[in-house]
Amino acid sequence: QVQLVESGGGLVQAGGSLRLSCAASGRTFSRYTMGWLRQAPGKEREFVARISWSGGNTYYADSVKGRFTISRDTAKNTVYLQMNSLKPEDTAVYYCAATPLVTTTRVSDFGSWGQGTQVTVSS
Repeated sequence: QVQLVESGGGLVQAGGSLRLSCAASGRTFSRYTMGWLRQAPGKEREFVARISWSGGNTYYADSVKGRFTISRDTAKNTVYLQMNSLKPEDTAVYYCAATPLVTTTRVSDFGSWGQGTQVTVSS
């Protein structure tokens, strides 16, 4: 099992940047595909990005492609989400989560959720 703690959220103006971090504990961290997902007020939780256990394979939702970058530092047991060119529609609680699956984007396939970090983008 993996325990996850997100940080780095905050309030930023449209066009700005934030970097989210997800600190993981648990000896099996390196075996999981890690993902970032988000939930906006009144909306369902949605997939944002994922990264393979090796860090060599990434995948993004179309809505963030070209603006967000996911990365991981296995030595530090940490996953990052660099968010650039933020838009008001990126406002949401962002969650880090893990999955044993390699290519999924399905929210229900992710487990070991963190508590989430709020990102608010003002226009």
